[in-house]
Amino acid sequence: VMRRNPFGMDMCCRKGSRSPLQELYNPTQLSNTAILHQIRRDQVTDTCRANSVSSRKRRVLTPNDLKHLVVDEDHEMIYCYVPKVACTNWKRVMMVLTGRGKYSDPMEIPANEAHVSSNLKTLNQYSIPEINHRLKNYMKFLFVREPFERLVSAYRNKFTQKYNTSFHKRYGTKIVRRQRKNATQEALRKGDDVKFEEFVAYLIDPHTQREEPFNEHWQTVYSLCHPCHIHYDLIGKYETLEEDSNYILQLAGVSNYLKFPTYAKSTRTTDEMTTEFFQNISSEHQTQLYEVYKLDFLMFNYSVPSYLKLE
Repeated sequence: VMRRNPFGMDMCCRKGSRSPLQELYNPTQLSNTAILHQIRRDQVTDTCRANSVSSRKRRVLTPNDLKHLVVDEDHEMIYCYVPKVACTNWKRVMMVLTGRGKYSDPMEIPANEAHVSSNLKTLNQYSIPEINHRLKNYMKFLFVREPFERLVSAYRNKFTQKYNTSFHKRYGTKIVRRQRKNATQEALRKGDDVKFEEFVAYLIDPHTQREEPFNEHWQTVYSLCHPCHIHYDLIGKYETLEEDSNYILQLAGVSNYLKFPTYAKSTRTTDEMTTEFFQNISSEHQTQLYEVYKLDFLMFNYSVPSYLKLE
């Protein structure tokens, strides 16, 4: 469907006012922030080139590949959401931006409402010419996080919380059935006590990916957002979430009335916590798991975690 435009943009935009893309690529004054984002973009481009065989298995994207790309027509922005990387708050912000005055404070929007798909428009809902036009002219961004920290965060949220019964039924029962010898009838029925080791074994089992794509909460960023096919103008990081988010809102020209919500979450998954979860994983399984997420590590410049015992 789409060919990559190497410049990721057209310089033709609105007369009189500078578009977010013009401000990003030809800043009025060159800032360290603009340089930082250029380095991040180059890292993605270089990784895609170096791994072109594995990264471009599918030459052409179909509209179905674009369901994670949220479109804001008013500010000409596209946000690819990655679960477990502040995506609830970014969806809330997108609802404020696209709601035409319906919402003013992102944090007044209940979390479950932010995930109702009809509240935001995604790129797969457009015709192919409209898709191409938006990919060429809109400012595109995504947020990434250290891959294993994101994975532990997904595991903690989906498999250790009692209220996530739909995940326990849909995935937990399958993981227990496949990975646990002598599982009890109750565990097979409920699937609500999956151990992290069993979750990892399920992820590296070749049968898993053959059967169906990974769930979006543990799918690679590279498969959700297609950074080797779509040229992202900004790559925000979870580690610098507020600065990166507010820079995007500044480029969009809305920073005078909209700030990214700050929240101190005491329960959030940290590096120390991730280290602990990986202690019980064999070096063989660690190596196989690293292979699954390797492109995310390379593309977004995350070093191999010091706690890994790779073979």
